[in-house]
Amino acid sequence: MLNLAKKNLTNVYRFVVPALLLSSCYSMAASIDAKSLMEKRQQHNSGWHSSKANLEMVLYTPSGETSTRKMRNMSLEVVDDGDKSLSMFDEPHDVSGVAFLNHSYVSKMDNQWLYLPSLKRVKRISSNNKSSSFMGSEFAYEDMSSFEVGRYSYGAASQDNTLDKPAFVVESTPSYPSSGYTKLKTWLDAGHYQPLQVEFFDKRGELLKRLTLKDYKQYKNGVWRAHTLEMANVQNGRKTVLRYSNFDFTVSLADKDFNKNVLKRIR
Repeated sequence: MLNLAKKNLTNVYRFVVPALLLSSCYSMAASIDAKSLMEKRQQHNSGWHSSKANLEMVLYTPSGETSTRKMRNMSLEVVDDGDKSLSMFDEPHDVSGVAFLNHSYVSKMDNQWLYLPSLKRVKRISSNNKSSSFMGSEFAYEDMSSFEVGRYSYGAASQDNTLDKPAFVVESTPSYPSSGYTKLKTWLDAGHYQPLQVEFFDKRGELLKRLTLKDYKQYKNGVWRAHTLEMANVQNGRKTVLRYSNFDFTVSLADKDFNKNVLKRIR
């Protein structure tokens, strides 16, 4: 009788307890809708005001050949609207002096400009070109914008553990015009709500690219930053890796630092 009781208790731990935990997890996911999760993502990434960082961009061909570029980035947080950023290429020589300015918005199309020193002119990126490659990389111009909750419509959220840590999966559809994507699937870390992986689907509804974000560190006011972003194009076999370093949140930048008229004066 004692052995039978022990066996029954063992079965409770083997089958009943995991089932209860799984049920609890699904109840938690059902109680939080997708938009709320994305709002938490944005809340956990607010309050930093302005920052500077260095970047290394490495482009990989399907055969493994690489080319490396060095960049600097400045960013400005805009309360109740999209952020602003300015990226400047320093190396190699053929891209040195190129500068990219992005003004993100919540309820309208971004404004983007590219300064080409060889032509000594500022080129505005039209809405029809937002889905084209940014400087030959696997990132599109629209990928260079800041994330804003109001730029998407959302489906249901689900839980997923395939990335070796608890995560929420959120499906979203761009609501801004001229996007190259029909759908995005975002894996959010269940702890700090920052993206671990994003899948981008093309106009045919097929998987186009997969973005992996890792090496997170926490900075000013609890803000999280991924230091490695890898964008892999599953259709052409190419990938681009962005590596951030030397984040500085003590700088004091202003709106005037992100005016398109400064592009020609950048050194």
